[in-house]
Amino acid sequence: MASGNAIRGSRVGAGPMGEAERGDAAPRVHISYWCSNGHETRPSFAEEPGMVLPEQWDCPRCGFPAGQDKDNPPAPPKVEPYKTHLAYVKERRSDADGAAILDEALTALRERGLIQ
Repeated sequence: MASGNAIRGSRVGAGPMGEAERGDAAPRVHISYWCSNGHETRPSFAEEPGMVLPEQWDCPRCGFPAGQDKDNPPAPPKVEPYKTHLAYVKERRSDADGAAILDEALTALRERGLIQ
């Protein structure tokens, strides 16, 4: 016997009537995009008057940006290695600057009597 849930195993928009009940689908246009690895992606867009297509699309296979020009695809992004906070600080300050800041902070703590 059924559990009493009438929509079990169903999805939104599913029904016995199909397209006739939901209406016609919007006209679609398929545009080809190519990435630097030569992968072709063909997303579809609803065709509208004055529609503007994106210049680039992310390749679903490799993640690189893809463009509409097959012979001149966009270059893959430059991947920079992960830097720690200390690495960024060392880019801004020299060792002499760091020593001066440390001496200044220690002097301030000694004046307050927090350290000896």
